[in-house]
Amino acid sequence: MRPTPASIYLLAILLTAVSAVQANETRLLWGDTHLHTSYSFDAYTLGNATADPDTAYRFAKGLPVIHPGHRALVRIDRPLDFLVVTDHAEGLGGMAELAAGNPLLVENEFGKRWQQMLADGEVNAVFTEIVGLGTQNPEAIDFLSDDRVFRSAWAQIVEAADRHNDPGKFTAFIGWEWTSTPDGLNLHRIIFTPDGKDKAVQYLPYSLNDSEKPRDLWTWLAKTAAEVGTDFVAIGHNANLSNGRFFPLADEDGRPIDVEYARLRERWEPVEEITQYKGDSETHPLLAPSDEFANFERYKHLLDGGALEHKVGSYARSGLIRGLQLEAEIGMNPYKFGMIGATDTHTGLASAEEDNFLGKYAQDSVPEMKAKETVPGSVGWDASAMGFAGVWATENTREAIVEAFRRKEVYATTGPRIQLRFFGGWDFGSRDARAKDLAARGYEKGVPMGGDLASAPRGKAPTFLISAVRDPLDGNLDRVQVVKGWVAADGSAREYIYDVAWSGDRKPDNDGRLPPAGNTVSLESGRYANTIGAAELTTVWTDPDFDPALRALYYVRVIQIPTPRHTLLDTIALQQPPEAADGHASTIQERAYSSPIWYTP
Repeated sequence: MRPTPASIYLLAILLTAVSAVQANETRLLWGDTHLHTSYSFDAYTLGNATADPDTAYRFAKGLPVIHPGHRALVRIDRPLDFLVVTDHAEGLGGMAELAAGNPLLVENEFGKRWQQMLADGEVNAVFTEIVGLGTQNPEAIDFLSDDRVFRSAWAQIVEAADRHNDPGKFTAFIGWEWTSTPDGLNLHRIIFTPDGKDKAVQYLPYSLNDSEKPRDLWTWLAKTAAEVGTDFVAIGHNANLSNGRFFPLADEDGRPIDVEYARLRERWEPVEEITQYKGDSETHPLLAPSDEFANFERYKHLLDGGALEHKVGSYARSGLIRGLQLEAEIGMNPYKFGMIGATDTHTGLASAEEDNFLGKYAQDSVPEMKAKETVPGSVGWDASAMGFAGVWATENTREAIVEAFRRKEVYATTGPRIQLRFFGGWDFGSRDARAKDLAARGYEKGVPMGGDLASAPRGKAPTFLISAVRDPLDGNLDRVQVVKGWVAADGSAREYIYDVAWSGDRKPDNDGRLPPAGNTVSLESGRYANTIGAAELTTVWTDPDFDPALRALYYVRVIQIPTPRHTLLDTIALQQPPEAADGHASTIQERAYSSPIWYTP
């Protein structure tokens, strides 16, 4: 059961005060870096014809807006601090112009027919035809990216971001999505810039029509940044849907990953999105069979409905460790990335709460539609109501947030606003975990998440200062874990998960496993009680298995107690048993993932 408004208010004030004392150098900002509006062709043809960039920013600021699908008033439970609108570059703004009869589009044979289909309400059929042509005959839909339509839509997106950007209060970024999908595999990237309209109008977003190869994208980013005097951040998403292609050993031309590739990727893609509506990309049970929390929010199909393969190059944890292996071979780590969460919503509404899930698409935003297929092989209940990016920035501005992304002082959550601090050094002690100025001590004696440790002092192992505080509107914390990845002396990839702090008086069993905290979720009411778990878990942990000669990385995973998943709330509302959700879980253990700290001998 949720706490009362009065207790929420008092706890929020307390946490804010504690944060202000601790965060001498940085403050925690919450945002979504991946959101689609009616300017994206798939969002439009799957029910969102009205939630435009302006709507998206207004919703993120906490204002009530009209849902593009069911047309009811909706509102986020708490405003965000920043938002990136990231409509697909391919066909940007084309659907609305097509529906309005823009001669540049309806003079085409397909365009004329699709205009009539949209008028007749056959929006799903238009989506299916466009996706089919995009796979089989992409030249046939090039007309949707007519430069004149493209430039007009881009100008409107840029103007909306500048109009809503309010330095110090709310940051609106200019961005887009590059939608490379070779053979149905997801190689998509999100791109955003710290600059405004004056720079953004000097280029058009790089799209799949330019190239489907990531190396070409990074090369374009470098060239455009130099020519325009601007900067970009690229973020990969849904590595879980890449069949091993996201963190590869060879690039799209079959060339082994080399120093040039590593330099380009590290420069332009410092962060990866590891959790969102299309599932979690941290790891998979087939890759981490001893990880009891690995089977989390699995998405079952490729984007085109094809078979999904679970390979090393498809998940962040194994990708991070592969980066250590490549560093040993070529002298540079191409997969040295921070981790964030985002929504990838196509409703224009950045909501990641289970009890306020507004749909992946406008069409699956109501319980009656959740059992129906929206995209090939996927129904509404497949979507996960997650996630957000936590950013430790010096201020709420475009420049400061991008600086935080560059230094990787960012982390992912699956939706709850868990406050997470993670520092690494050589001299942290138990007193530091109890200090009121915890963050100040962290910066003074070590490096924050995203940082590097090198050349271990003789006889010392790395120590880590960790603090996790629950979202005052969500569930308590079950445990805090440190995930370690390293390269053994024989060059093989290794990983181990340590439980480093937990609630209650539980003790690990003979196999070293920590028993669950419990489960208070009622399957009849969809309520839970914070009578188990902890509101805060803080500790200093030392790696007991440290070898100063071996490359390693460490990141924190925070696990909440079980809370209701949106599927359970839907079935209760429909007066159906939980089983009616076709095998989808009724509860969820939400979590947070820090960016790593790396150790290099």
